[in-house]
Amino acid sequence: MGAPFDFSFVIGAFSKLWSMLGVTLLIVGGSLLTGIVVGFLIALPRLYRIPVLEQFSKVYVSFFRGTPILIQLFLFYYGLPELLKLAHLDISRAPVLFFVIWTYGLHTGAFMSETIRASVTAVDRGQVEAAYAIGMKGAQAFTRIVLPQALAVAVPVFSNMVIALLKDTSLAFTLGVMELTGKAQTLGALTQHFIEAYLALALIYLVVSFTLEKLLRAAERRLLKHEQPNGAERRRFRIERKPSIRGMYAGIGAEKGGAKL
Repeated sequence: MGAPFDFSFVIGAFSKLWSMLGVTLLIVGGSLLTGIVVGFLIALPRLYRIPVLEQFSKVYVSFFRGTPILIQLFLFYYGLPELLKLAHLDISRAPVLFFVIWTYGLHTGAFMSETIRASVTAVDRGQVEAAYAIGMKGAQAFTRIVLPQALAVAVPVFSNMVIALLKDTSLAFTLGVMELTGKAQTLGALTQHFIEAYLALALIYLVVSFTLEKLLRAAERRLLKHEQPNGAERRRFRIERKPSIRGMYAGIGAEKGGAKL
């Protein structure tokens, strides 16, 4: 049994845990950068249907999407140094954070590749052909036609991916990384106020997730601002006025025989 619940300890734990937020955000940022690069490289063979590399991409995506991130952390932290020793490379003394960021980056890259592939293929092929017809080259058609629309499709999925990655970083403490969850566990073990420590941890994750969600939603609205004209938006909320009797008579034509029934 732990110590009796003390709400004042939640406030103190909140400030102590907040100081470790930088480590968590470093893992998230490093993993996202790695994941974007890896995801782009993995998505290309499937987009262009390169025979051998396409099969490798499918196996890569299946492995990282089909196995738990915790197992991947253990495999890369304990197994990768042993494999590289066969090639006379010793990375056993590398910082734990290096293995954590690379594992999360490769894991994110699998999901990112599917997002990139789905976003690019969602753009109508006829628009690309129209761009070629007016004289655009491949790079121009991609940057001016495909990329803006693909980003608009990818941002909602990317938002969910970022928030999920933020929560998944809580497993990094299993390798000894002192991030938010590791600090909360240590603080609870030292003070026996486990409930207060984890409650403060939940509040921090909630605040950061809410902030990231708002920022990414603002980016999504900015990318989609040209999807629907302002006039159509105004017409959607316009109040339809009932026609008056005078208007009904004014609308009757002066044709012979009066209004048509």
